[in-house]
Amino acid sequence: MPALPDAALDQLFREARTHRWWEDRPIPEATLRAVADLARLGPTSANSSPGRFVFVVSPEAKQRLKPHLDEGNVRQTMSAPATVIVAYDTEFYEKLSFLAPNSPDARSWFAGKPEAIERTGFQGSCLQGAYLIMAARALGLDCGPMGGFDRNGVDEAFLPGGKLKSNFLINLGYGIPEKLHRRQRRFAFEEFCRIE
Repeated sequence: MPALPDAALDQLFREARTHRWWEDRPIPEATLRAVADLARLGPTSANSSPGRFVFVVSPEAKQRLKPHLDEGNVRQTMSAPATVIVAYDTEFYEKLSFLAPNSPDARSWFAGKPEAIERTGFQGSCLQGAYLIMAARALGLDCGPMGGFDRNGVDEAFLPGGKLKSNFLINLGYGIPEKLHRRQRRFAFEEFCRIE
């Protein structure tokens, strides 16, 4: 496959930024569905796909989220057209017969093994949240990923039952470029990479 053109790389990486200020413009549900459809295609361990996404869009849902946000994240989250709760299913392994039919013993790799469940669920949801960011950018949305919230509170409000656990949040929308700060520094290749 050919490399993507520079314009696409700019949109996904070089010019993409973490946004905190948003236009007052809703995201069509079809766009949110398209973002999720792309994000689900990225690889996870054993195709376990432990990530679960809750798109918080309605004013009522936003009000349920608000009390669980750190004070510094309230304005940017409440003004974003959508906020995604990136979570993971602690019983993801129960779906492996469907997701990984070529590995019939895959369930046994996790069932009754809390450390393997936690590690794979958390890592997989991190990956799937990152795929969601790239999918959103590819479809013309801006993103504001963040921590800074009470996970237990969010879990109680949006993920009842204890099976799902929140990982991080991603605000989605159409960012206001004039409100961006300068891009912060990044490491040079030699500072974070090594070829052996």
